[in-house]
Amino acid sequence: MTAVPKQMRALVYRGKDDLRVETVPVPRIGPGDLLVKVATCGVCPTDIKKIKHGTVPAPRIFGHETAGTIVKTGALVRGFPLGQRVALHHHVPCLTCHACRHRTFAQCDQYKRTGITAGFEPAGGGFAEYVRVMPFVLPGVVSIPARNTFEEGAMLEPVNTVLKAVKRLSILPGDTALVIGQGPIGLMFTALLQLSKINVIAVDLMPERLRKARALGARWAVLPAELDQRLASSRLVIDAAIVTAPSDAAVRDCHRRVRGGGQVMLFAHTTAGATTEIDLSLVCMQERDLIGSYSADFTLQREVAKVVFSRRLDVRSLISHRFSLAQARNAIDLAARPTPKSLKICVYPADEPVVKHMIVRQVRSRKAWCPVVLQKCSKYF
Repeated sequence: MTAVPKQMRALVYRGKDDLRVETVPVPRIGPGDLLVKVATCGVCPTDIKKIKHGTVPAPRIFGHETAGTIVKTGALVRGFPLGQRVALHHHVPCLTCHACRHRTFAQCDQYKRTGITAGFEPAGGGFAEYVRVMPFVLPGVVSIPARNTFEEGAMLEPVNTVLKAVKRLSILPGDTALVIGQGPIGLMFTALLQLSKINVIAVDLMPERLRKARALGARWAVLPAELDQRLASSRLVIDAAIVTAPSDAAVRDCHRRVRGGGQVMLFAHTTAGATTEIDLSLVCMQERDLIGSYSADFTLQREVAKVVFSRRLDVRSLISHRFSLAQARNAIDLAARPTPKSLKICVYPADEPVVKHMIVRQVRSRKAWCPVVLQKCSKYF
C-alpha cells in the first residue's frame, strides 16, 4: 500500500456553474472513519442540478456514486482491511426513527446527513482523489468482488434508487409498464422491470436510446409520436407509468393513459415549488395513483449488489463516457446536455485508469492480443 499524500486534486464547486480543479488537503480521518482512494465516480443528475443552478452554498466537492480502495482506517474501525475494494453510500438511515419505521428512509434525519466528504461541507466528495467515510455510513460500505469492476461498484447507488422505485409499484408479472425517457435511469428501469417479468414500453426521443432499451429487454421501444398507434394496435393496458424526466406534460399524459387503479411514478421532479394541473377525479374515482420515489433504500443493499455483481443487470453497458479529473468539467457539461451517444458518465480522479482503458479499447478494437496490457488494465474494468 503506497503512502497517503498530504495534498490531492479535487473538482471544487465555487458557485453557480463554477467548477475548478484545485489542490486541497487530503481529508483527515477520526478514530471511527475510513479513508478511501477514489477509483471512479459516476455523474448524477442531482449534483448537476446543484452545480448548474447554484442551489447550495459553495465551496463543496460533489460526487456520490463512488468506488475505490480503503487506504487508511481509524483506530476504532474493525472489519475493513486495507486494500479492500469498496462501493460507498453517502446516506444511511438510522432504522429506528418514525420515518424509518414507515420505511420512508429518505425522510430520516440521519439519512439527510451526508457521511462522505473530500473537504468543505460534506457533499459526497467522489470528484476528488480521496474521501473520508464517516462512522454512521460505514454500514453502507459494500465490498466489490474480485471479478467485478470499480465501475460496477459505483453503479450500486443509482441502481438502488431505481429498484426502490420499482418496489413501490403495485404491479405483477405480466403487467405492462410505460417508461418515459431512456437515459441511464430510464434504461435501469427498463432492465429491472423486465427482470421482474413486466412488459416494458420504452419511450424516448433518441432512436439510439430506443435501440439500447430493446437490448435491455423492452418489449416495445417507440418514439413519442408512435405511442398512440402502438397502444391502439396492441390493445395494451398500461398498469404503471414511470416518468424519468422532469416533464409536466409527460406526467399529465401518463396520468390519463394508465388504467383505473394504475400508478404514475415521478422520479425526476425534484425542483421545489414546481406545480402542474391534474384531473383530481382520476385520482379519486378512477384510483389512479400519483406517487414519487426519491433516493436509495439501505435495506436493498444486498439485493442490489447481487443483481449488479452477478451481471443479471450488466451496468457496464450503460457507461458511455469516461473522463479524467482534469476533464471533469466536460463530464458535467455532457451529462447536463446529453447527446444520442451519451449515457452514464464516469470521472476518474487518477488519470492512469482512463489511459489504460483507452489502450485496452484500442487493442481490442484492432483484434490484437496484448496479455501484459490487458492484465494490467483488467482490475479497472
